[in-house]
Amino acid sequence: MGAILALAPVIFGLLAASALFSAAETAMTGASRARMHQMDRDGDRAARRVNRLLDDREMMIGAVLLGNNIFNILATELASEVFREKIPGALGVAIATAVMTALILVFAEILPKTLAILRSDDVARILAFPTYVVVRLFGPIIFAIQWVIRKTLTVFGVRMGMEMDVLAAHEEIRGAVEYHHSEGLVESGDRWMLGGVLDLSEMDVSQVMVHRNAIATIDADQPPAKIVADLLATGHSRVPLYRDEPENIVGVVHNKDLLQAIADAGGRIEAVDMSAIVREPWFVPETTSLKDQLAAFLKRRTHFALVVDEYGALQGLLTLEDILEEIVGEIEDEHDVAMAGVRTAEDGSVLVDGSVSIRELNRALNWDLPDDEAVTVAGLLIHEARRIPEAGQSFHFHHHRFSVLERKANRVTRLQIWPQDRAHDD
Repeated sequence: MGAILALAPVIFGLLAASALFSAAETAMTGASRARMHQMDRDGDRAARRVNRLLDDREMMIGAVLLGNNIFNILATELASEVFREKIPGALGVAIATAVMTALILVFAEILPKTLAILRSDDVARILAFPTYVVVRLFGPIIFAIQWVIRKTLTVFGVRMGMEMDVLAAHEEIRGAVEYHHSEGLVESGDRWMLGGVLDLSEMDVSQVMVHRNAIATIDADQPPAKIVADLLATGHSRVPLYRDEPENIVGVVHNKDLLQAIADAGGRIEAVDMSAIVREPWFVPETTSLKDQLAAFLKRRTHFALVVDEYGALQGLLTLEDILEEIVGEIEDEHDVAMAGVRTAEDGSVLVDGSVSIRELNRALNWDLPDDEAVTVAGLLIHEARRIPEAGQSFHFHHHRFSVLERKANRVTRLQIWPQDRAHDD
């Protein structure tokens, strides 16, 4: 009886310590990084410790789990000794195991983790200091364990660097946005905007550029009056000038430069020296990521670039507005047509030009058509059909029905699309 009374406080003390480790693990992984960073900037030292621990999440979780297991195993062993004194043999061990399993499950796992889930930020801040001490204490052991794990995984062909982060920040943010959107806490517009920011580093300029077939260009050898008329007809503020053939771009004319030159010439358009106001074109590779191109636009303080392939052939043009539209959606001014190329039919289907971007269509109609293999709707149809469809053909894929309305040469120019709830067979 004396052994039970003597060891009972020790056993419950070990369970309490295990409960703290369980709460720390759940609270640290569930704490809001944004709120912790804000509190850190406001001078909260506990939040600063939380951020330091989360900077190496794998080390923190490993140290907490190691401490948790040590206390659980030690408490179970002491309880087994107590029960073996009263009930010798395997029965005593079995009873000790059953009792300790129940105690650990309820008081050292479920109860503290439930509390930590309900008050993640508060619990994380309270337990930040003891957790930091444990991480420093067990750090070398955890580092050795990580080394052994990585070497073991190498045998099975899985290679991981010691610095590798288990969770990718972008995917973690994307998953949070999608989850909150599904719960109704994030609006569709905000979902697309946040997703657009995350996608900038994963997309290249070729996916959002204006294709060379759709570029409005002006013959540089024309008289100034004709150039002015052509510039006004395009409706754009910047237009490439070509010589001999449309893909031989020799410069870019800006309407502000042109207006200033006309004003300096006293309103006499024929007196304008076009060569003096034409700007040198800026060519960028088609493999440049949107994130890098956005930074380049800001650095050069220009909004217009021409996209070329590896052989230097013109592929399209890109503006700062094109990149911003990937984030905020279509930016319309008084001269734009709202979502050009898309029109809703009376039967609930959507009439779409083949050149319409998949991302723009998804954003406008809140669809989820994939854009990994194609940029335009026509490109998606050709990719899925594995051929260039004829007018009148229909296809079902990605929970939509696609019907080809028009085909010109090798281009699908017009389609009719029914969402899944309206898809039907003729």
